[in-house]
Amino acid sequence: MKILLIGRDGQLGWELQRALAPLGELVAAGRRGDGPVADLARPDSLAALVRQVQPELIVNAAAHTAVDRAETEPAVAQALNADAPGVLAREAAALGATLVHYSTDYVFDGSGQEARDEDAPTGPLSVYGRTKLAGEQQVQASGCRHLILRTSWVYAARGGNFARTMLRLAAERDGLRVIDDQVGAPTGAELIADVTAHAVRRLQREPALAGLYHLAAAGQTSWHGYACHVIEWARARGHPVRVAADAVRPIPTRDYPTPAARPLNSRLDTRRLRDAFGLHLPPWQQGVDRMLDEVLGPGA
Repeated sequence: MKILLIGRDGQLGWELQRALAPLGELVAAGRRGDGPVADLARPDSLAALVRQVQPELIVNAAAHTAVDRAETEPAVAQALNADAPGVLAREAAALGATLVHYSTDYVFDGSGQEARDEDAPTGPLSVYGRTKLAGEQQVQASGCRHLILRTSWVYAARGGNFARTMLRLAAERDGLRVIDDQVGAPTGAELIADVTAHAVRRLQREPALAGLYHLAAAGQTSWHGYACHVIEWARARGHPVRVAADAVRPIPTRDYPTPAARPLNSRLDTRRLRDAFGLHLPPWQQGVDRMLDEVLGPGA
């Protein structure tokens, strides 16, 4: 199988290069540098790349993910998050190829306390959420065989992430204030990549499994709970921690205003994915701990 990966430069794209390599000949395209270039802002060049590679599988891991900046550049977000996936989907349909595309919990309005399944009504609060939903819709309208995987709170060992930021601040400050009324599941790029590879293999044998799925680590926490977990992980292993355990204060979202509204409820029901593909999704703490071990080491 020939595979075209779009977005090799990103955190998820990095992990997908590893996870997809055993499935076939992998062509990984990025924004710049050596190798094929995939410019999501230029649909003609994107279509030309697909026609040149002639893949059987396209995996689109590229997107405009700067949530707040998207509020001031909606046209750019629309081009990257909606129109580019639409181009890839239509090219996939013309080739008879499969497209894997990633979406987000931001397509929902974040109300309530229950985990949302794939059939729940959408209602994005931000430009980012609206353009990601539009991308889903363009993929679905193309008629190509597809997997759309909605995920949440993505992190990776490579590059910056929330956990690293909290540990840096915890080593510098006597107190921290962290939002506690946004709830979701931190989900590792490594897990997303491995689930993608597993699902693609099953889809080759069972094309009827194509469709929309929710993919997130098991369990739930707030950003405050997430921060406390990583700080206590570091403290227990002798890494520098200045802030006291009782000095990590929970605050509501209204006390930390941002240009883009965030959904308060980012819980995703993953039952459809687990049942369809025979998967067990590990608790979010397991992935976070492994990432911390990888980037910081075991400590003292």
